[in-house]
Amino acid sequence: MRVIESFSPEVTFCLGQELGRQAQPGELYTLVGDLGTGKTVLTQGIAKGLGIEEPICSPTFTIVQVYEGGRMPLYHFDVYRIGDVEEMEEIGYQDYFYGQGLTMVEWANLIEEVLPQHYVEIQIEKDLEKGFDYRKITVNEVGA
Repeated sequence: MRVIESFSPEVTFCLGQELGRQAQPGELYTLVGDLGTGKTVLTQGIAKGLGIEEPICSPTFTIVQVYEGGRMPLYHFDVYRIGDVEEMEEIGYQDYFYGQGLTMVEWANLIEEVLPQHYVEIQIEKDLEKGFDYRKITVNEVGA
């Protein structure tokens, strides 16, 4: 487990870049954190670390957004609006989760039953006592 303290969006972005450079095809990262904690900023950094230049935004209304153009595809899921895990079946989540790219899943705690045995959990937490931009980012390998 690795814990990083970030005091700015730029540091969160740079951590994402580092994670993107280290990512391997077929890996899955989950992002857990309240609204406004920086999940999208971290994902933007990961995309940059993969060499993806196109703008990254949260796929809140599309469930999954696919980005190519880097050293591997990035499959960015936001499952906040999933009503039932069967919706994941309908969009063919296995093709992404077990594909040749990096899969990022925001709000993954809502679909725990379909997550693979091994994934990287990234938890982002605010602590307003430490500052408005402070984030505690915990990176933990699950099932390793």
